Amino acid sequence: MFTKSALTAVIASFVFVTAAQAEVQAMAGTDLNLRAGPGPMYEILGVIPSAAPVAVLGCLEAASWCQVSYDGKQGWASGDYLTAMVENVPAPIYVNREKVAVGTVTYEDTTAASTVGGGTMGAVAGALIAGPIGAAVGAVIGGGMGAAADPGPTVTSYVVANPVEPIYLDGEVVLGSGIPEGVTLAEVPDSEFSYAYVNGLPVIVERKQRQVVYIVR
Repeated sequence: MFTKSALTAVIASFVFVTAAQAEVQAMAGTDLNLRAGPGPMYEILGVIPSAAPVAVLGCLEAASWCQVSYDGKQGWASGDYLTAMVENVPAPIYVNREKVAVGTVTYEDTTAASTVGGGTMGAVAGALIAGPIGAAVGAVIGGGMGAAADPGPTVTSYVVANPVEPIYLDGEVVLGSGIPEGVTLAEVPDSEFSYAYVNGLPVIVERKQRQVVYIVR
């Protein structure tokens, strides 16, 4: 279990040679957070819509986060949910970065101001169970597997009006990702849904499968 200072120290310790390569064109495999830094504790600058084109400037060598440019704004996005063409097939960019010639970038956190709310982040409670990866995200959600749901305004309003203690999990919050068993979920009365505040966002979870079905933005 990491504290904020320990996790920041790990991120700050990345010292790699930046590859002198051109940016790579990619696509968001799902609605994807654009963050101020490479990790779940960093402020969300905006959302890259599913299937939107993204310029990838480079990725960290030892963590699945890539520096990107979208709609005139630079930030960081999870490399697990960015896709590029690999042998004429859309594939996740991070695990295929050599094939698509994505350069390596470095990152050093010099200020805590970029963390969520500029405040203190609690311990990292574990890791999100990865949702459908890359280009498969949109297809799976649209294919009737139940990953996406509209809980309705009553449930959403309840979640917003009744915040719970925020938690931070390694990985990125996307539709279809799973909440680990060790995380306590709050229940929405008279509904099939539970919820939590994960990585800076309220998320609505299908209770039995513990799968994120709606993200309150």
